[in-house]
Amino acid sequence: MACVALGGCASSGNDPHLPSANFVSTQEGPGEDYIIGPLDELTIFVWRNPELGAKVQVRPDGRISTPLISDMPAVGKTPSMLSEDIRLQLSQYIQDPLVSVIVNKFAGTFSQQVRVVGASGKAASLPYRANMTLLDAMIAVGGLNEYAAGNRAKLIRFDRESGHQKEFALRLADLVKKGDSRANVMLMPGDVIIIPESMF
Repeated sequence: MACVALGGCASSGNDPHLPSANFVSTQEGPGEDYIIGPLDELTIFVWRNPELGAKVQVRPDGRISTPLISDMPAVGKTPSMLSEDIRLQLSQYIQDPLVSVIVNKFAGTFSQQVRVVGASGKAASLPYRANMTLLDAMIAVGGLNEYAAGNRAKLIRFDRESGHQKEFALRLADLVKKGDSRANVMLMPGDVIIIPESMF
């Protein structure tokens, strides 16, 4: 059902192939700013006021509670944005608080995850990281299962400029089983990889 729904949303007439990526990036660099998601685990540190800090998990409703602050929205903010919001709240009680927000365990928002469904070792939602490739995602999910039709796999990507989803062909069997480096591609936050099963 998910394959049909996603496939139906994809725009037609798009280039079915993505450019190849190196197995090891020639230039490592930072990705986009990290956006806090539900179930992320955070440490809130308030300088010289440790009793006002806390280790918290973002609730499914996207909010957190700390000493003196209840139900503050956290999802959709960067750690620096959240630290500034907490600082403004705490400034009602203490003078010039210095607040840091550290993300200890990452889940991220759906728009920052890479999701793999279908005939892989295991279905998974993977937090996107800078310079992530298709090979990285396949290693994380345990490769293809014995029934996978890897060279019929698709990648669904939301194009922010056009506002539409695009569908690209993947050659996972060539990448995973034959080590064909040309089949490795760069991933983007929000990518969905769909791996069908072979008919026989």
